[in-house]
Amino acid sequence: MDEKKLAIIATKGSLDWAYPPFILASTAAALGYETQIFFTFYGLQLLKKKLALEVTPLGNPGMPMPMGMDKWFPVLGMTLPGMQGMVTSMMKQKMKSKGVASIEELRELCIEAEVKLIACQMTVDLFDMDRAVFIDGIEYAGAAAFFEFAGDSDICLYI
Repeated sequence: MDEKKLAIIATKGSLDWAYPPFILASTAAALGYETQIFFTFYGLQLLKKKLALEVTPLGNPGMPMPMGMDKWFPVLGMTLPGMQGMVTSMMKQKMKSKGVASIEELRELCIEAEVKLIACQMTVDLFDMDRAVFIDGIEYAGAAAFFEFAGDSDICLYI
C-alpha cells in the first residue's frame, strides 16, 4: 500500500495560527504520512530563524479571553497600545502551563520527522525577502511544484 500523504498550505504568520500546521504535520508524520507544508504570504514568518510572532485578538471573535474579557471588554479595546503584546504574553503563558510545545520546538519536531517545509518562491521574491533570515533545510518552490505533491495527497489543508 502506498504511503499516505498530507499537504498543508500555511498562510498566516501570527502565534495563534502557527500552531495548527506544525501540530498537524508532526502528528501526521508520526502516523506515517509523507507530509509537506507550503508556506506562502504571511505564513513565511513561521520559517524565520528569529520568530517574533504575536497573537492577533482583533478580528478573531472566537478567541477565548481570560477573565471573560471577551464578554465585557469592547473589541475596540484590542486596538489600544500594548494589548497585542499583553494577549501574546498571556497566550504563551497558557501554552507553557498546559505543557504545549513552543513553535520552535514543534518546527524542529517537524524537521526531525522529515516533514518537507517549502517556502513560496514567488512570495519571497514579491516581498524582497532575504533567504538568510530563514531556517536552514527548507526548500524554495512555486505553487506548481507544490501542486504535484498536493494533487496526489490524501488530505490537503489550507490554514
